Amino acid sequence: MNPTPPDALLDFELLTRPDGGSGGRGRRATWWLLGLLLMLAVAVVALVLYLQTFEAEEDQRRKTADLQWLEQSARFHFRRLEDDLQVLAHRTRDPSRVGMDVQAEGVQAGLLLREPGVVLVHGWLPAGAALKDSPVGRALAQDQGLQSADGEALMVMQDVARELRRPAYGGPLNGLTPGSMAIIWMAVPLFDRGAFSGHYLARLSLQDAVRAFIPAWFTDSHEVSLMSEPQLAQARRDPAPPDQAFLELPGVDLALQMRTTISDSPTVPRTFFLVALVCLLGMLAALYALRRDFVKRQRMEVQLKAQVALRMAMENAATIGLRAWDRKGRILYVNRAFCRMVGFEPKDLIGRSAPMPYWPPGMVAELDLLHRGVTAKGTDLAGVEVQFQHKSGHLVDVLVHEAPLTTATGEPLGWMSSVLDISERKRAERMAARQQEKLEASGRLVAMGEVASTLAHELNQPLGALSGFANGLLNRLRQGRLSDEELTSVVERMEQLSAKAGRIIQRVNAFARRREMSRQPLDLNAFLRRVIEPLQRQRAGPIRLRLASRPVWIEADALLLEHAVLNLVHNAEHWAQQGEREPLVQIALEDGLTHCLLSVSDSGPGVAPDQRDQVFNAFFSGKDDGMGMGLAICRSVIEAHHGVIDVTPARELGGACFTVKLPKDPQQVDGVKMQTSVVPDQETQGLPKDLSR
Repeated sequence: MNPTPPDALLDFELLTRPDGGSGGRGRRATWWLLGLLLMLAVAVVALVLYLQTFEAEEDQRRKTADLQWLEQSARFHFRRLEDDLQVLAHRTRDPSRVGMDVQAEGVQAGLLLREPGVVLVHGWLPAGAALKDSPVGRALAQDQGLQSADGEALMVMQDVARELRRPAYGGPLNGLTPGSMAIIWMAVPLFDRGAFSGHYLARLSLQDAVRAFIPAWFTDSHEVSLMSEPQLAQARRDPAPPDQAFLELPGVDLALQMRTTISDSPTVPRTFFLVALVCLLGMLAALYALRRDFVKRQRMEVQLKAQVALRMAMENAATIGLRAWDRKGRILYVNRAFCRMVGFEPKDLIGRSAPMPYWPPGMVAELDLLHRGVTAKGTDLAGVEVQFQHKSGHLVDVLVHEAPLTTATGEPLGWMSSVLDISERKRAERMAARQQEKLEASGRLVAMGEVASTLAHELNQPLGALSGFANGLLNRLRQGRLSDEELTSVVERMEQLSAKAGRIIQRVNAFARRREMSRQPLDLNAFLRRVIEPLQRQRAGPIRLRLASRPVWIEADALLLEHAVLNLVHNAEHWAQQGEREPLVQIALEDGLTHCLLSVSDSGPGVAPDQRDQVFNAFFSGKDDGMGMGLAICRSVIEAHHGVIDVTPARELGGACFTVKLPKDPQQVDGVKMQTSVVPDQETQGLPKDLSR
């Protein structure tokens, strides 16, 4: 069995794991992204193929156009040469003018006739004339003699021109030396009134003619050459012949081969392709950035959802009400605990400002003043205790703490309140206070009973004395033996006795009504001597008194303190009688720096250890007929004088030792009080004598 990790319950990372829905959305987004990338790749390939096809077609179209232009240009210039020779034929049918300069004849010659080197020899050859009679005839005869094929071709040229009545060509001559220029002949027939008059012949250089009619701008990007007969035959057999332009000269089978020397691909499609490619790359980069941002946002969304879920769980589990408001006092947010506390829904509270609907109607002014103070400066660490009114009408005691509410940049927005329902605590405190009040009242009633039982005895003396004085005074008055001085003395004594009885009754009455203590400076040495010495004289048992070496000043209510001391002494006397040793009670006073210790010890059986914490409780008594209020009243009196009382075993006498620790008067200087103490000697008479545990 594997042990469970101790922090398994604190694995908050579980909250940040993506759920199935977000994973499915992520996979769908990934597939969509891959599909889009595939479409972009296919589009790029298709665009490249289209661009290549377009450029090939465009190149072929341009080549076709160039070949057509080349053919038309050659045809135009040779037609123009034919026309020029036709004009010369008419002007030079006269044999005497053969060989004359063309410019001199005023002929507006074309490019081929005007360009030097193209027309090597030309001239008129009348019908029936011998070849040797003219220069052009002799040149023709010379070329006819090169090879039999050349001679036949030139004869066919003349016959064709004469029979078809149109210019004809012959050649190129095969008998020339290799490497020489290609030579052809052209014959332009001339008829006069339907009768053949002769030929105007011209010997032409094809290379120079091609060079003449092809402009320089064309040769900058093309290479044009004459195709030989074998090349032409091979091109005709080739299924993919080279680019060639036929000259279409009657009687001559010639073609020009054209080759593009400069790649002149169109820039617009390539520019468009580059722009499109850049845009696609930019789109891919944007998609990549978008994908990263999407993943980041998805991760942040998951974390935010986890935090919101954790926050909602914490808010739902919290019993402390949370409330947020802006700096103008308008409620911005309340949680469920606060709504349960006041009984309103969030929609009833959010946006509200003072007075709030949960303020008790009778406390609106007070809460509005408190509300303004809180929105201005918040609360201290102790918080503020106020009362809210639930929607059902009952009051709710709450403890409110305010903390500043700021943005992420530290800008203050308002305050965040934590509201703790302390109704149960306040109810318990009030119940405890009432219980304590009832207990104190019961104690006072019991004490009053005890006091009342002794009050009659204490008041009996002044009242009896008053009665005696009154009877004596009445007898003396009746006998007429009373002088004015005696009357005054008796009346003054009676007045003193009646005042004493009145003070005793007032003190008892004040004690019963929880009157505030009347603290006065009191010398404990003198106080104990006055209280204990009468008991020493009255009691048969020994009561030992040990006082301090100098006056011990305290601030005390002499009547209450005497009541407590007498109760302790009477209690010690009672239990000293219950012990096996000789009954003995000892009262001792020790002077300290800031406090004094008053101890009352006895030789009785002492207090059992398990009863030491209970002897000061009300209604706890070790006597059979005890009320259990005496020591409780003593502790209340001692604590009212800021002192403490405790019980321990008596080390000297063996019984119980009750120790009272009282603070000394701070105005005491070296044991001497700066002002004269007032010891209400006459007021201490008539105190309860038997308030025992």
